[in-house]
Amino acid sequence: MTVNSFLYKKIIYPVPLVFYDAIIYLNINFRKQGIIKGVDVDKVFFRKAEYDYNVLKPRVFEMINSAGMVSIRKGTRVLIKPNLLLPAKPETAVITHPLVVKAVAEYALENGGTVTISDSPAVGLFGKILKDGGYRKAFGGLDVEFKEFKTSVKVDIGEPFGFIEMAKDALEADAVINIAKLKTHAQMFLTLGVKNLFGCIVGFKKPEWHLRSGIDREMFARLLVCIHRAVSPQMTIVDGILGMEGQGPGKGGTPRRLGVLAGGSSAFAVDVAICKMLGADPERLPTNKTARELGLTGYDVDVSGDYEVINNFAFPIQDSLTFGPKPVHRILRRHLVQRPAVDKDLCKLCGECWKYCPAKAISHDKKKVSFDYDRCIRCYCCIEVCPEGALKAVETFPGKIIRGLLLRKS
Repeated sequence: MTVNSFLYKKIIYPVPLVFYDAIIYLNINFRKQGIIKGVDVDKVFFRKAEYDYNVLKPRVFEMINSAGMVSIRKGTRVLIKPNLLLPAKPETAVITHPLVVKAVAEYALENGGTVTISDSPAVGLFGKILKDGGYRKAFGGLDVEFKEFKTSVKVDIGEPFGFIEMAKDALEADAVINIAKLKTHAQMFLTLGVKNLFGCIVGFKKPEWHLRSGIDREMFARLLVCIHRAVSPQMTIVDGILGMEGQGPGKGGTPRRLGVLAGGSSAFAVDVAICKMLGADPERLPTNKTARELGLTGYDVDVSGDYEVINNFAFPIQDSLTFGPKPVHRILRRHLVQRPAVDKDLCKLCGECWKYCPAKAISHDKKKVSFDYDRCIRCYCCIEVCPEGALKAVETFPGKIIRGLLLRKS
C-alpha cells in the first residue's frame, strides 16, 4: 500500500493521531523529494464560474480531476460536507450553493460511489434548510441521501484537546469532499475550507467549544485545524461564485459576486490562496497561522487557472480581545473592544441568539435583547445564527477613536 492511498483510508480512530501525523509528514516530504510522483504539492485551482449548471458541472469535474487526489470507485462511500448554516436562500450567500454540491455529487455517482450529503446546522430544521436553500429542487431525481449529523463518536484529535466528540458519519466515510462557502466571519476573519469542517461537531457541542476556547482566537483556530486533520477530506472546494463580505457569516453579511471556484487537495493551501486572492495577508486568518506553525502548509502555494486579485473586498473589523495589564483586561474589553449589538427594527425576539450563546451573555424581556459584555467572549455565534440579520459586531465609540489614532500613526 502506498503512502498516498494509506493517507486517505478512513482509519483515523482508533489509530493514535501521532501515527496519522507521521503519515502526513511522510506523504508531503516524499512528494517534495519526488518519491511519490504525479501530484504537485499544495496546488490550488481557480476556475471562473457561474450558477449555470451546463457550464458549472464540467468545470467542477475538471477541477476534481486536476487535483488528482479524489479516489472514488464502485461502492466508495462518499460524504459531501457543504456549509448548511441555517435556512437561507442561495442568493443570500449564507450557504453553499446547491448546484456546486450537485456537480460534486454527480462526479461521485458517475465514478460508482454512493453519496451522502451531511452537516450539523447551527439553527433551523435540516429539512427546512434543504427546502429554503434550493437543495430539494436541485437534486430532484438524483440518487443521493441527505442526512443530518446526529451521532457522535470520540476521536483523539491531538493536544491540547485529546478525545472529543465528532460526527460518526464523517469519520467513517471512505471519502469526504469538503464544499465550503467563501464568507467573512466576525470572530475568525473568514470562513473557508478549514473552518467548514467545524460542522462535523454535532449540535450544541459547537457552542460548548466556543465557550471552552473563550476569547482565545488562536486556541479556537488550533481546534479547527485539529478537527480538519481528523476528518481528512480528499478534496476541498470553496464556492466563491457568490461570496459574502462585511458582517458575515450569517444574514448580516453582504453578498458579493466574485465568480470563482477554488479547490485543491489541501484545504490549508486553498485558504491561503483565497486570502491572497482577496488581497489579505494569509496570517490574518488564524487557521492559516496555526497550520503554518504546525508545518501543514506554507504561504507559498502553487496557484493554477483563473486567479485574479479582487480589490476592495470588505473584511470584518477585528480588535485584539486582550491587551493592557491583566488586572484591567475586563474593563478594557468592555469599553474598547467591538461587540455584538442588535438592530431593534429587525429583531423579532425569536430567541435563537440567547439559546445558542455559549457564555449565556444574552438576556431578554418582551421588548428587547440585552448583552452582558463582561460575560461576552466575542465568539459572535449570535450574529452567525440570527435568522433576521438583526445582530452585528460594532465598535465602541472609545475603541473607534483609539483605532483611528493608531491608524494615523502607522
